[in-house]
This record gives sequence, C-alpha cells and structure tokens, in this order.
Amino acid sequence: MGTLPFQTARDIRDAVAAGQVSAVEVCEHALRRIDAVDPVLKAFLTVAADRALDRARAVDRDKRSAPLAGVPVALKDNIMTRGITTTAASRMLETFVPPYDATVVTRLEEAGAVVVGKTNCDEFAMGSSTENSAFGPSRNPWNPDHISGGSSGGSAVAVAAGMAPIALGSDTGGSIRQPASLCGIAGLKPTYGRVSRYGLIAFASSLDQIGPLTRTAYDAALALSVLAGPDPRDSTASQEPLADYMGALTGDIRGLRLGVPRRMLEQGVDTSVSGCFFAALEILRARGAELIDIDLPHASYAIATYYVVATAEASSNLARYDGVRYGFRAEGARELREMYEKTRSRGFGPEVKRRIMLGTYVLSAGYYDAYYLKAQQVRTLIRRDYEQAFQKVDAVVMPTSPTPAFKIGERVEDPLSLYLTDVFTVSANLAGLPAFSVPCGLTPTKLPIGLQVTGRPFEEATLLRIGDSYERDTGWWRECPNL
Repeated sequence: MGTLPFQTARDIRDAVAAGQVSAVEVCEHALRRIDAVDPVLKAFLTVAADRALDRARAVDRDKRSAPLAGVPVALKDNIMTRGITTTAASRMLETFVPPYDATVVTRLEEAGAVVVGKTNCDEFAMGSSTENSAFGPSRNPWNPDHISGGSSGGSAVAVAAGMAPIALGSDTGGSIRQPASLCGIAGLKPTYGRVSRYGLIAFASSLDQIGPLTRTAYDAALALSVLAGPDPRDSTASQEPLADYMGALTGDIRGLRLGVPRRMLEQGVDTSVSGCFFAALEILRARGAELIDIDLPHASYAIATYYVVATAEASSNLARYDGVRYGFRAEGARELREMYEKTRSRGFGPEVKRRIMLGTYVLSAGYYDAYYLKAQQVRTLIRRDYEQAFQKVDAVVMPTSPTPAFKIGERVEDPLSLYLTDVFTVSANLAGLPAFSVPCGLTPTKLPIGLQVTGRPFEEATLLRIGDSYERDTGWWRECPNL
C-alpha cells in the first residue's frame, strides 16, 4: 500500500475486487494522505471522513463487483452533497448544507465510489487560479508558491497530490482542463449535456459541464462511463446513446486526422509550452495520426465573447442570493433594499461582484443588442468554425494553457491577464464540444504542461483514444510531485 497515493482508479478498483485490499483500508489511506499533505496544499474545504468510512464499509459488505468499487473520489464544492456543507467557496453559502445529492454523486456512489470530501475552487467557479476562493487559494503540488489553476483547482490538486485518484470539477470556460494541465494530470470536459448538471450550483447555464480529473485516460473513460447519460431531473441532459469509452482505448490512432490551428500559437504562448506541444505532435504523428493545418478564423474573439455570455448568465443565476431564502444574510439592515445591498456586498467576493456588474450591464436596456446579442452571434460563428474544421479533421489539437502555472498573487491586480489564460479552452464551451487535456511535458523548473484535444459533439471516445495512445509512448502521466 506504500505506493497507493499515486495508484490509478483502475488499479484500486481491481485490488478491491480481488480482495487484495478492503475499501475501508483504501479509504483510511486516502484520509491519512489528506491529513499529511493538505494542510500545505489546501485542496479540500471539507473532509467527509465519517460519510466516506460508512460508504467504504458498505462497499466491503456488498461483494458484487462495481465499476468504481472502493475508489476514493473528491468533489468540487459547487456540487451538491446531502448533509455535507457545499459552499461554492463563497461566504454567501458558508453554512449551506444541501438536502439532496447531485445526480453525479448518486451515480458515483451507486458505482461503488467513496466520496472523501469537497474541494476548493474559485468562488462560484469564477476564476482561473483558485485565488478567488473566499477561503484562500489551493497550491500547486509541484511548487506550492504557484497557482493550481482554476476554477477546479482543489480537485486538480487532490488528484495530482495523490489524495484521490478521481475528482470531479465543473468546466465553464476551461475550469477542468486548465488546472489539470497546470497540475500535470488528465481532465475531461464532456460535450454539453453529456453529464447531468442536476445539483451543480449554476454559474453560466449554457456553458457549465461536470467532468472528471484523473491520472490517466483510462480512468477518465471509466469515470465518464459512470457519470454520463440522460437524467429526468435535467432537461438539458442528452438522450444521445453512450459509447464504449473503455473499449475505445485501443492505442491505435492510425489514420486519424488531427487539425493544428498554428495561427493561434503565433503570440502569447510560452516557449516551454510551444516546445512541448510540437514535440507531442511528433509523437502523435509517429503513432500514425495525420497532422493537418487548419484555421479557426473567429478564435481571436472567443475570450471577449465568453466574458459577455458567461457574465450575463452569471448575473441572472446569482440574483437568487439575496439573503431571503437561504445562505448568508447581512445583519443591521433597516429595510429590504438595504438588506439586499449589504448581503450581496458582504457575501460576494470582488471577482464575483465584478462579473455580476459586467453581466448586468451587457443585459441592460440600450446595451443588450450591442453586447449580449452580438456575442451570441459571434458564438455561432465560433461553432461554425469548428463544424467546418471537422469536415476535414477528426479532432483539433492545441496547448491547454498558454503558460505554465504562475506564482500566487502574480496577476491578482490584473484580471484581464487572468482571463487571457483561457484563450485555448473557452471555445469548446461556447461551441458545446468535448475537450480532453493530458500532460505532455515539464518546464525546466518542473512545472507541468498540458496538451488539449477537442472533438465533435459526443465523440469523447475519440478524444480518450487519442489521449490514451499518447500516454502509451510517453511517461508524463507517471510523473508525480515530490511531496
């Protein structure tokens, strides 16, 4: 059990199924690991030790095999968990305890998984560094002076530091893939609607999607096979049939056509990132993939489009936090309007307030057509760019993040520079496409770099196949931080 922190979910599941170790022993080991390394890394906001051990005992009593039997799982703290505080890393929900589980939580536990806790994130998932958490930033396990990425930074840290082999995040503009890249693990954003959003605290409802962070492509496929599928509680959950995600991992990508949008790499990309990216392309070519240069002509407008659409939807979704029905309520107000103002000004952090104000502005009378409507029109053009590209290629490859992880506090005073870190990730959300990030290298200072593959709607199996094939010829997924 000495190497358990960095075992894959597949290995743990197989060991539990074979009786080589009990689910309780695995759970206890995970909880000890959290106790040992999380005081420095701050991945978790809540550790659910009692619930986890009860669940592990139930797995041991039930001798039938299950896809995730005994596998510890961490959940981003914007995913509802019955009886466990769910804060979205905000003072607004600091004491909120949901009365129900999100659909993804129910599906994980039905598959034998053991939820060990709730992970830190940017407040209401708004950010790219986890520095916007009301409870302080999560720290990168490769160098704790650096960011973990965001907004699912705590989930990425939990997996990268060996506290759980699977964690769930939510991805609105890159919030699974970008922290996966910066922490040296795999992260999958499924097609919009592939995974139920029931029980996910909403940020931008037309963009949000739940997905797994794991060590390997196989574990991502395993998690998706449990999470995906229709849900009567979520009308946006697709009825599209599921693929055989694990069966797709043949290692064979001969004949696959991979589009490379080289123009997007011409500026703003760190040399260590571009170097690892082009080296990864050669590995994919050597495995039989065909590289084809493509153009995504409206990609340069993606960031601006995203920060109009996302903030508009955030303004609407976060209107419910008014101090009346649930959550934080400011004291000392003499009348209703004052109570609203004090509650929202004290309960929300600076970045959330910034996005609410931006969103309210672009939806306001006289500006709706100039901003929100125009952004939706450009969103359609971005989707069309990908549709045209997919007539020639099977997937699009690019870096996940233009830079490695930067130091905590380095960009706090410049929110625009933080927004630009999403340049390679936001288009998949705007177009509703699946995208998968896998580790593809380390900088000279041992900070991870990620490779992103984007595919046609509901073709997650193709992306997982490409990621798995790449893993077979490289050892980056085996690299672990020295903790």
